[in-house]
Amino acid sequence: MMMLNEVTPVPEAALPLAEFKAHLRLGTGFGEDSLQDAVLTGFLRAAVAAIEARTGKCLIERAFAVELTRWRNISGEALPLVPVTDVTALVQVDAAGAEVTADSAAYRLERDSQIPRLFPAGASLPSIPTGGHVRLEVTAGMAADWGSLPADLGQAVLLLAAHYYEYRDETALGRGCMPFGVTSLIERYRVMRLAIGAVQ
Repeated sequence: MMMLNEVTPVPEAALPLAEFKAHLRLGTGFGEDSLQDAVLTGFLRAAVAAIEARTGKCLIERAFAVELTRWRNISGEALPLVPVTDVTALVQVDAAGAEVTADSAAYRLERDSQIPRLFPAGASLPSIPTGGHVRLEVTAGMAADWGSLPADLGQAVLLLAAHYYEYRDETALGRGCMPFGVTSLIERYRVMRLAIGAVQ
């Protein structure tokens, strides 16, 4: 069994609120400029989440925890996040909840734009306690801030957030609705997952 948890959300400072307001051509210089900030930030977060789900890639760098009750392959584990920039800890948790942090010299991260993997330094990855699990604490994301994202992904987020804003009162939109302009911008970033459980 695998569980993936977002430990830290996308920082609010990393969201392009000013750019989004400009994209929507909202008026500025008035006393109520910030009145819609919370709503607009919510649409930006929703757009980031939707594009991450569609592409299989994390846009803004942040912390995640991956819990596994067994290794799918003790000679190398494919990670469910792309791109993983660091594995900050591998924690072995026994059935009683006691934790032991494995020596970082016992494993290594192989970065990859499609399927990053955790490899052992020796013959196998650290053991998972019987009845327990292992928790991988990882950092994943394409960019530390908005300005470092590829321009087409940034534009896709703005387009999708604007779409959500424009149709915010619409209840008849199809499930997973995404404008064609957005899908065309993100198509080349979609992760191929045909061999996600295998080490090749």
